[in-house]
Amino acid sequence: MREFMIYSPKDERFYTEKQLQEIADDIDKAVTTPVNIMIEADHRVYDFSEVKEILSEAQRIVVQDCGCKTVYQNCDSPRDVCLGLDCEADYVLKNKGSNAKEITLDEALDVLRRSHEAGLVHMAYVMKGEEKPSLICSCCSCCCHTLGGLLRHGIHTQVLSSKYIASDDEVKCIDCSDCVSRCVFEARRMESDKLVYDASKCLGCGLCVTTCPTNAISMKSRDHQ
Repeated sequence: MREFMIYSPKDERFYTEKQLQEIADDIDKAVTTPVNIMIEADHRVYDFSEVKEILSEAQRIVVQDCGCKTVYQNCDSPRDVCLGLDCEADYVLKNKGSNAKEITLDEALDVLRRSHEAGLVHMAYVMKGEEKPSLICSCCSCCCHTLGGLLRHGIHTQVLSSKYIASDDEVKCIDCSDCVSRCVFEARRMESDKLVYDASKCLGCGLCVTTCPTNAISMKSRDHQ
């Protein structure tokens, strides 16, 4: 995983297809992790779902600048959103990762909330030979090898998965199109002023849920569709 950060763009604005395939070969699986943020009246974060469970089990957490965004700079999304856990955290600190620093669980959750609001997709990576995620990235499709590789070349489809999928309530939907621009996976589009949702493209990041003004979208387990 650490080698993902050494590619130089030269005259390119994204990874080459060969580089993307090399990266995919090193990943056991990459799982999108919806934040499912619930806000109470005092604006306190109430629940962070699966991501909080992953972070809570970690003995050490480090945040550093995202290598993909730092190298390619194709957007102005927040960079300080890459979280390394336990052994990965030790490695990052030892090798002086980009602006790396150790943080608390609460600080890590704040990082996830901030990046979610910026429209980034939270992805937990499990490398081959490992059992638990060692890295949680907040990714954009214009810089990230996984999201960009999927949308541009169809690469990473063999490792990218999610336990959840978005479910729309057509009665509540007002066809406002707010969710269309938030959908990184291009599962939503407007046709004749009506929302069209292609569930086969959804990878359960949850960005559409916190965007919908009428609460017409919810996350459901893929096991109970």
